[in-house]
Amino acid sequence: MHEERRLAESLAERLRAFIDQQRLQPGERLPAERQLAQQLMVSRSSLREALQKLISEGVLVSRRGGGNFIAERAADWSAARLVMPLSTLLADDPGYRYDVLEARIAIEASTAWHAARRATAEDKAHIERCYQMMLQVSDRDDPDLAAHSDVRFHLAIAEAAHNLVLLQAMRGLFDLLQSSVMQSRQRMYTAPEIFQQLAVQHQAMCQAIIAGDAERARSATIHHLGFVDATMRNLHEEEARRARSLRIPDSKA
Repeated sequence: MHEERRLAESLAERLRAFIDQQRLQPGERLPAERQLAQQLMVSRSSLREALQKLISEGVLVSRRGGGNFIAERAADWSAARLVMPLSTLLADDPGYRYDVLEARIAIEASTAWHAARRATAEDKAHIERCYQMMLQVSDRDDPDLAAHSDVRFHLAIAEAAHNLVLLQAMRGLFDLLQSSVMQSRQRMYTAPEIFQQLAVQHQAMCQAIIAGDAERARSATIHHLGFVDATMRNLHEEEARRARSLRIPDSKA
């Protein structure tokens, strides 16, 4: 698993170098996948993973039926800069994680709905791969990779929606999203039955999109993120209750 990740990262760096060497400008199209794979002497499946990595980072933009293009450079007021103070807020006050979850429900309910209506066969295969990756990665063995695979699944759905505004909103929140997902998974890992429910919820999202059922995809996404929100709040309340009980004076003293 680690080897696959290193390969994708290495190939992504080669793609960045290729873009620089070719002096490709924002808005210009990359060569077709087949041609690019031949030039870089890699398999098309490996190339797709590297392309998806650059897409998730906002370096490239995928247009349905049109290929991959160099993304426009972000302005000073871009989402990337907006995320900086949000990340600080989340670090200083964990309560902001609930604001993040509310924002995710608003955005991802829409991306799931559009993905179910617009996803190509290739999009669906990518979502399925990301789902399978989540099942293979253990939080106990590699919590960072587990959180990353969770985020990649949700980003794959956003990419399949083929709505640039929604996708850029998700990408702009990528670091914040990864931090939020990691915190949520770490806190919920103590209860295996919760993770079983999360796996079922992710599967329901995946199946609805692959089936092209937009309403079911939206409902499954809202249910999933609502479950995470409620579970996190319950865990927080239980921790606060235990902390209060420890402050109660011992009656025998």
